[in-house]
Order: sequence, then structure tokens, then C-alpha cells
Amino acid sequence: MLSTIHKDHINISNLLRLLREKVKLLENDQGVDYRLMKAVITYLRNYSDKYHHPMEDMIYEYYLKYRIVSDEVANRLSLEHQLVKEITIELDELLDMILLDAVVPKEQCIEKLNNFIKLQMAHMAYEEQEILPKIEASLTEKDWQILEQQWQHQGHIDPLFGDKVADEYKKLSERIKQG
Repeated sequence: MLSTIHKDHINISNLLRLLREKVKLLENDQGVDYRLMKAVITYLRNYSDKYHHPMEDMIYEYYLKYRIVSDEVANRLSLEHQLVKEITIELDELLDMILLDAVVPKEQCIEKLNNFIKLQMAHMAYEEQEILPKIEASLTEKDWQILEQQWQHQGHIDPLFGDKVADEYKKLSERIKQG
């Protein structure tokens, strides 16, 4: 399960790198493929909210049940997941407006994208540097077996990075492969 989370973080980092490239294009008044940006946000919204964060939350809640940590530490991950979800929805709605030809100031789009990228990167760094090492060091083989049994999405295939790319993500997948 931790390997899935680590792999997801690598994939998300690649998507954030792609968004960062789009921000630079916007800052330099160059053309941007908003549909590609929308595909990135749609993927993150759907995959992270339905699979990635629930897996992290389940593991973390199990970890907290048997380990003593401060309330601040205990609540931070779920609060960050909620914040990531909210800012993703805001960015998704902004891109919808742009794709519907609404007039949106370029600066507003750049600011939202930069905030989104910064939040996502900080969140993943916190998990990779603080949370996941503690979980890995603490949970036993039996703990992992219990967690595997509790996970309700066994066999779920990632629609962008899995073996079969969903139609809605084919263009994005090709763009990622280009580097």
C-alpha cells in the first residue's frame, strides 16, 4: 500500500511539473492548452479524492488508533486533504469557466495554479518526509494484512497511469510520455 502511495506521489509530481510548465507559458503570454490543464485537474480530483487520499486516511487512522501523537499532528493530514480537495475544486471550476469562454484575468489563473502547485508539493513533502516513514517504521506485517483487507478498492486500475489509459486521459498520457 505504501508503494502505491509513493508511486502516486511520483505521478502527481509529474502532473504538477506539467502544470508548472503551463504557468510559465501563461506568464510569458504564450498559448496554453486549457483542456490539457483541465484533464490534469479532473484526474487529480477524481483519483485523489476517490482512491489516493482515502487510502492514506485509512492507513493513517489505523496508525493513530495504536500510536500516541499530539492532536495537532493527528488532525493535520485530514485537514490538508480537505484543503487540497477544496482548492482542487476551485481550480477545476475556474478552468471550466475559461473553457466556457468566460473572461478570467490571466493573473487570477496564474495565482490559483501557483497556489495549487505549492500546496500539493508541500502536502506530499510532509507525507513523504514526516508521515510515511513513521507509519512504515511502526506498522507490522499483521497491520498491513488488516489494512489490505479493509481497503475496499482492491483491483482498481489508475485511469491515467495504469495499464489501460481511459479515453478521457489519452491526450494527457501522450503529453506526459513526451516529457
